Amino acid sequence: MEKVVEIEAAEALLDVGVSLPFLQFKLPFRKKPITIRLVMKRPCLGSQIRIAKLYLQLGVTYEEMERFNKHEEMAFLAMHGKRISKMVALTICRGEISGVLLSGIVAWLLRWFVPDKYLQGANQRFIALLGTKSFMRIIESVQISNPMKPRTSQKRKGS
Repeated sequence: MEKVVEIEAAEALLDVGVSLPFLQFKLPFRKKPITIRLVMKRPCLGSQIRIAKLYLQLGVTYEEMERFNKHEEMAFLAMHGKRISKMVALTICRGEISGVLLSGIVAWLLRWFVPDKYLQGANQRFIALLGTKSFMRIIESVQISNPMKPRTSQKRKGS
C-alpha cells in the first residue's frame, strides 16, 4: 500500500511539474519581488531518450550522487554542469522541435540565471522519478501478442 502511494505521488509530481525560479527582480512600487519561473514537466518519450543518453554519459548513478561530499559535488559540477543543465532544459523544452532548437538556449539560461542548488535538486528529483516502469507493461503486452512467436496451444501444420 505504501509503495502505491509513493508511485502515485511520483506520477502527480511528474504531471504537475517542478517549478524553478528563473529570474527575480523588484519593481520600485511593489513590496514583493517578481519571480519568473520555468516549469519542468514529464518529458515525452523522445525527450526521455535524450535525457537517458545524457544521464548515461555522466557515468554516475543517482545513489552515488546522493553520497557526494562537497569536493565531489564541485568536481562533478565542473565536469558535468553543461550536461545537467541540458537534461533539465529537456524537461522544460519537451517537444521534438523545441527539444532540438531551444534546449541549448534554455540550458545556457539555466546555467547563468538559476542557482546550482535548484538545478541539482531538480535533476536528482527527476532522475529518481523517470525510468522504464511505464514501458514495462507495453513491452509485456507486445511480447504476449507477438504474431511471430509460435503458439504452443496450436497444433503444428505441415512438415
